[in-house]
Parts: sequence; structure tokens; C-alpha cells
Amino acid sequence: MNHFAHDTAVVDQGSSIGAGTKIWHFSHIMTGTTIGNDCIIGQNVMIGEGVVLGNKVKVQNNVSLYTGVVCEDDVFLGPSVVFTNVINPRSAIPRKDQFRKTIVRKGATIGANATLVCGNEIGEYAFIGAGAVVTHPVLPYSLVTGNPARQLGWVSEYGHRLQFDDQGRALCAETGEEYQLKDGRVSKTSRNSQAGDY
Repeated sequence: MNHFAHDTAVVDQGSSIGAGTKIWHFSHIMTGTTIGNDCIIGQNVMIGEGVVLGNKVKVQNNVSLYTGVVCEDDVFLGPSVVFTNVINPRSAIPRKDQFRKTIVRKGATIGANATLVCGNEIGEYAFIGAGAVVTHPVLPYSLVTGNPARQLGWVSEYGHRLQFDDQGRALCAETGEEYQLKDGRVSKTSRNSQAGDY
């Protein structure tokens, strides 16, 4: 075994867990789950059948990931994040054939106690604030908060607010990397700038 699972964790046969991954107290990894390398699965986490986690994903305590959830590399899921997989659940009506996929793209952060309504895509490096209720797709690099979640601005790959000039350019306060805002979307340029370049 090339991963660590605490004695109280339950890891069902038929799951795939990458090297260096750590699974902590009272978590349950179900059959058919795929977890990448160097992930951290906190306490009391449930990862359902067919869920896919990339490499270096961090899942904090008390998160349930249901069938249909896909998280790419470097995703952060804060404590008690809630995912759904059926848009109109009823206890008496089976709807396992109606699961909707939720995709969290590379590097995105989902803050503590946020709720993600199924069927939406969270763009790469997006930042979902604590307690937000996400009911629509979220653009890459966007910062969203509230209920329902609304976009407040943009963030860098390091999670810093981006302030764009009149040419649509901004620098990350930590790295100096340059970002471009064009046609309502943000992308990182190939240029690694330093503050004061423009």
C-alpha cells in the first residue's frame, strides 16, 4: 500500500488511491472512487462511487463527495463543503439515473460551508467564498460569494484579488505574474512581470 489510511477509515475494495495520499479518521472511500497522488482527505469525509479526485487535492473535515463529482488537480475543499447530485430529490422517488455532474477545475478553492448545486462547472483557479451557494457555472479566476453566489471580482492563481488597469492588465501581488481581462474572461499571460513594469 503506497498511501496512508487511519485505522478508523473505511476504504472499500475497488477504489484506486494514489501514492502519498493520506486518509484520516472516520472517512469512507467507496468502491469505484479514484483518488490521485498526494491528496489529503480529512476527518469524516465520504467519497462516493465514481468520484474522481486529481493529484494534490485537499478535502477538509466533514465533506461528502457524491457520485458525479470530479475535482481536478490542486483543488481545495474547505470544511463542511456540500455537493449535491440530483436537482429535485424526493425520498420516495429513485433518481439514480438523473445524477448531474459537477466539475471543479484545476486549482479552484471552495470555501468552508459553501454549497454547490449539481450540474455546474467551477472554472480553474476560481475562488468560492465561505458559505456561498453556487447555482450557476463559475468562470476561471473569478471570486464569488453570497447566496446565491455572485461574482465580486477576479483572483490570481495564488488567491490574491486582481486590480485591472484600463488596458485590462493586472499583477498578482505575491508572484508578479501578469493577468489579462478581455471579453469578460481572465487569463494568465506568458509574461512574468514585476510590480512597476507599467
